[in-house]
Amino acid sequence: MARGVMLMSGGIDSPVSLYYMLRQGHDMLAVHLDNRPFTDDSPLSKILDHMQVLSERFGRKVPLYVLPHGPTQVTLMRNTDRHVGCVLCRRFMWRSAERIAEREGATFLATGEALGQVASQTLSNMRTATASVHLPIVRPLIGFDKQEIEAVAKEIGTYAISTRPGVCCQAVPDKPATRSNLIQILQEEQQLDVDAIIDDCVRRAVVM
Repeated sequence: MARGVMLMSGGIDSPVSLYYMLRQGHDMLAVHLDNRPFTDDSPLSKILDHMQVLSERFGRKVPLYVLPHGPTQVTLMRNTDRHVGCVLCRRFMWRSAERIAEREGATFLATGEALGQVASQTLSNMRTATASVHLPIVRPLIGFDKQEIEAVAKEIGTYAISTRPGVCCQAVPDKPATRSNLIQILQEEQQLDVDAIIDDCVRRAVVM
């Protein structure tokens, strides 16, 4: 089976997605983009508990990389159009995860995205976000609705963890774009030193 990197949040979807990849026998690593100070400690706490549940279920540890994404968010907020902030955020998340994949010899990236649930998961925005990386992306939940995902989460023991209280991302703009234009996004990124931002983020990665 292939080796992949799963993007992990503290939400309901990503642990379910990781569960399916592990069930299929893939050798998975996990990457969490830590968004503090735009959230609290709860996402990381939830992820650590998710990893424990899944490790016990499958009888093996899944390495977790934690990368500081808060400084990237500050740079984006100061230098780019807030309307497309979520798309830009996702592009930097994907780039950081791809760097870890390259370091670990992984051949694909994976995510808990399901089509159209939030602004970052419209088809237009997913396409624009993932144009930032070269590795193939696996989305085990792409055709699921929320009720189906929640049912699996309850069955595997991650739902109660995911729904614990916590602060949602405070960097989300008031009116995030649900449709994005790649040309516009690339113009926004011309105002940034993309490689330096990613280098700094990955350099400070911690393996849990």
